[in-house]
Amino acid sequence: RSMVFFTITTFVLWWLLRSHPTRFKPIGWTYECLSLWESTSALMYVPADELRVLWFFTNLPCVFILLGQRAGWFITAVTMAGFVGINGSLDKPYSANAVATGVLALLYLGFAFNAYVDRSLSYFKRMRDYNMALEDLASHDPLTGILNARAYYRACDQLIHASQRSNQPFAVLFVDLDHFKSINDRYGHAVGDEVLRAVATTMEANVRRSDVVGRIGGEEFSVYLPNTSVAGAERLAEGLRQAIEALCPHIDGHTLNITASIGVAAKTFEHQTMQVIQQLADTAMYKAKKAGRNRVSTFGVVND
Repeated sequence: RSMVFFTITTFVLWWLLRSHPTRFKPIGWTYECLSLWESTSALMYVPADELRVLWFFTNLPCVFILLGQRAGWFITAVTMAGFVGINGSLDKPYSANAVATGVLALLYLGFAFNAYVDRSLSYFKRMRDYNMALEDLASHDPLTGILNARAYYRACDQLIHASQRSNQPFAVLFVDLDHFKSINDRYGHAVGDEVLRAVATTMEANVRRSDVVGRIGGEEFSVYLPNTSVAGAERLAEGLRQAIEALCPHIDGHTLNITASIGVAAKTFEHQTMQVIQQLADTAMYKAKKAGRNRVSTFGVVND
């Protein structure tokens, strides 16, 4: 009867776990208590089965693996104490040597599976760290540390889908450094790299935490501004322009004057894609270039 009850309850717990995976811990502990109860009933009421004590041994690995090391050691201690305490009241108690062997075997299993779980967790953490490092390398520009073009556009597409669901505005800035090629030609690419790093750091320091900054070309950057109107985007772009102009980095004995032309484009219709609005911001940036550089230009409407 206890085995029938145990089997039915196990299927019920399995169904509950499939329906609500977040309940794993309470369901796991419920199943563990049920398993201890079933193993104890076998020990007490099935004296004809001399190997019934092995049910306690098969229980321990699952506890260590599924519920963790602390739970494993707790159940190991409870099992050893229970085995020793109950043995004297059994119809056919185990001999002192058998009890000692059983306790030592339980202790050995505890140490073995504690080491197994510890090594498994260590391996899992290393793999997680390696994967995070690889993901970071794949999504970030190695020179400036900000998002590369692929990761930037992927992030923007996700944010645009979210803005479409909530019907929120958004804007994009296209930032291009003025006369950057002349810096590389005159001072070398190492100095140019320092300039790019300084500009990227300045941009990240002067945008909001919700904004997304990416390097999309050699000296070209883009900023996605969620839930931002045209006026708000223009204010932020002007702040970025002034911050970049104020950099004046001192590199290898040279004080460099860095400026940027920034194009602004805002969402103008409901299903506007990142590709379209980026092209509008690019067009606005070229207008700023033609107007004398070091300024902000806004593409206000589609047919501007």
